[in-house]
Amino acid sequence: MPEKEKRRYKRMNVDLKLNISKLFHQDNEVIANIDAPIEVTDISKGGIGFTSSATLPTGYYFNAKIKLGDDDSILYTVVRIVRSRLCDDELKNYGAEFIGLAPILNYIFDDYEATLDNSNN
Repeated sequence: MPEKEKRRYKRMNVDLKLNISKLFHQDNEVIANIDAPIEVTDISKGGIGFTSSATLPTGYYFNAKIKLGDDDSILYTVVRIVRSRLCDDELKNYGAEFIGLAPILNYIFDDYEATLDNSNN
């Protein structure tokens, strides 16, 4: 019997490159001047999956500007790193959740998913 999917939102493949310049924690701890490039591999209404050669601590937050698709749909959001694991000698795989993203912005993900569905047909 196949394992039941536990994720709340459907993950969609995406090819985005971002750069983390600063991490922060709830107790006002800041790690500045990081300059950590990341490659976002998938996205959902709940968060992102990404890889990086940088070692990033879980429980920390960063600001992200995410553009999906060809239109002007840009998300400015706070992201919290919730998991990490080593992929190989140089890359780490991370999971992160969006913090405080307004549900009204769900249309951006719906539009992006429709774009993916149309390109696969």
